[in-house]
Amino acid sequence: MVIKTLGITFLCFCILACFGCNTSPDPQYPASSLEPQSTYKFSDIPVPVGLKPMPQSSYSFQSAGVRVGVLQYRGKGNAEQVIAFYREQMPMYNWSLINVTEYGQRILNFERESESCIITLQPKGSSITVIISLGPKSSNLTKGKKAQKTLDK
Repeated sequence: MVIKTLGITFLCFCILACFGCNTSPDPQYPASSLEPQSTYKFSDIPVPVGLKPMPQSSYSFQSAGVRVGVLQYRGKGNAEQVIAFYREQMPMYNWSLINVTEYGQRILNFERESESCIITLQPKGSSITVIISLGPKSSNLTKGKKAQKTLDK
């Protein structure tokens, strides 16, 4: 079950990484007025104050320096302010914005040395659901498989 879930998460990362979007700052989104709160599980991925964790819809796994997780939060919020929050806050934790995809829901793709983070915003009326997906970059998975094959020989 865990392997299947990890596979699905990895597949989502790969599909979303293929989207090419404009990564320059967009002046239509105002600077964030939201503040970060303590996060559920990953201290280097901020979450706006006012969003409540949804542990029944979340999971995380950490082993041998590899982190994988899908964390969900819900609360009152404005999608543009949450986008501005992540554009402002994630670089403070050494995450680089790769692209933003908007089609009803909004998807922000961030990465750093060995990890990829996808933040999905699903607005519904005056509330918003934020889904944070974290996993290794695909090139690191390939390196891990090669290392494992070498060890198996």
